[in-house]
Amino acid sequence: MRTLLVFVFFAAHLLAEFRAAALKVDITPSTPQWLLGYGPRKSTGVLDPIYHRVLAMDDGREQFYLVSTDLCLFSPGLYDEVAAELKKQAGIDARQFWWSVTHTHSAPEVGPRGVYNALLKGRSDHEWDRDYTKQITSSLIAAVQQAKAKLEPARLQIGTGMSMANINRRAMDVDGKVSLGLNPDGPADRQIGLIRLERADGSVLGLVANYAIHGTVLSGKSEVISGDAPGVVAAYLEQKLGAPVLFVNGAAGDAAPIYSVYNDAKSGHLSQFRVLLGDRILQANARMAAGTRDVTLRADQIFVESALKPGLDWPDELASYSRVDSSGTRLVRLPVRFLTMNESIIWAAPVELFSEIAMTIRNRSPYPQTFYFGYTNGWFGYLPTAAAFGEGGYEPATSVFTKAAEGDLTRQVSTFLSAKPVGQSGGKSGAQP
Repeated sequence: MRTLLVFVFFAAHLLAEFRAAALKVDITPSTPQWLLGYGPRKSTGVLDPIYHRVLAMDDGREQFYLVSTDLCLFSPGLYDEVAAELKKQAGIDARQFWWSVTHTHSAPEVGPRGVYNALLKGRSDHEWDRDYTKQITSSLIAAVQQAKAKLEPARLQIGTGMSMANINRRAMDVDGKVSLGLNPDGPADRQIGLIRLERADGSVLGLVANYAIHGTVLSGKSEVISGDAPGVVAAYLEQKLGAPVLFVNGAAGDAAPIYSVYNDAKSGHLSQFRVLLGDRILQANARMAAGTRDVTLRADQIFVESALKPGLDWPDELASYSRVDSSGTRLVRLPVRFLTMNESIIWAAPVELFSEIAMTIRNRSPYPQTFYFGYTNGWFGYLPTAAAFGEGGYEPATSVFTKAAEGDLTRQVSTFLSAKPVGQSGGKSGAQP
C-alpha cells in the first residue's frame, strides 16, 4: 500500500501543470503622507505612482506568492498580521507568502514601526496613518487572492545579468573614518537575478528582477512620492515587456545608486537608470532560453539566532523574534526563508544585508543559481560584516546585531544550502515524497 501511495504521489505530481500569474495594483495615496527613509517629512505631491506587484506560482503541489511593494520598509509585526489574514481568507500559509519592498526612500510609512523606533528614535514621533496602512494591507490581500484566481499554464526560466548601476557607499577618509558617500573601491554585488514566467506561446507573463541598490537617488529634501530607481526601472521594463515586473532588492545594505541623494529627479539623473539597469535587464532577458513547464517548487524556513546588541530595548510586539539563552544573552531570532525552483534557490531575510555576505553565501552554494532577496517579510535593520563593526560608520551604529552576526548567518544559511537533496535535478523527477 505504501508503495502504491508513493507511486500515486509521483504520478499526480508529474502530470500536474505548472501555472502562474502576475499583476500589479496602484497604491499611490490620495492624501499627503509621512515619508519614510530619511528625517520626518510629509509628501507634497507625486512624481510617479507606486504599486503592489504580485507573482503567483503553482507546481501542482506547492503554491508560492511573492509581493514586491514600492515602500521603504515595514515591521515584521505587520507582515505577521497580513500573513495571518491571508491564511484566514485564502488558506495560504505564511511559508508560501513573501512580502518584499523595493526600499524606496520616497514612499509613505506604513504600520507600527517595530525595530525602527528602537534604532532611530526621534524620526517617527508622529502617529502612523491607520487608514493608509489599511489600504496597503487590504489591497495586498485582495491582489494575492486575485493572482491565485488568475493562475494559468506557464513556463519558468531563470537567468542572470550584470549592471554597474550601484556602488559601495561606505566612504573612508584618510583617518580611517567611515561615512555615507561613494566608495568605488568597495565591494558591491552587481549581479542581476532574473525569474521569468512565460505563457505557452512564449510571451512574458511576469518577470522578477533582483538587484542590490538603495532607493536613494532622491534625497531627504525631496517631498514627492516616488518608486525612486527601482520603481522607474520596473515601469520602464513593463512598458517594454508588456507584463508586470517585480523589482526585488538584494544585499543593498552597503550599496548606493551611482547617483545618490539628489534633491530632485533631474539632478539625480533618475531617468537614466532605465539605461543603467533597465536595459541591462532587458539584455539579460533576451539571452535566456525558453522556459520549462517541468517545475518543482519547495518553500522552507529556518531561524538564525544571533546576539542582540547590548543596551537596546527589544519591542514587545516582536517578542516571538527574540529569546534569552541559558547564559542570559538576548538573541534575535531572524527568520530566513528559502524557495527552491528546480536547480535554483532563493533565500530571503528581513534585513539590509551587506553585499559581501550575500556573495560569500552564493559562492559557497551548491546550486547553480542562488539569489538573495532582502527587505523581505519585515525589517530588522542593517546586518553588516564583522569588519564593518570594527570600521564604524552609520550602518553598524544603527544595527541591532553585533559583529558575530555575519558568521552566524553565513554558517547557518550555508549549512542549509549544503543539505541540497541528493539527486535533485530540474523538474518534477527531483521531488521528494
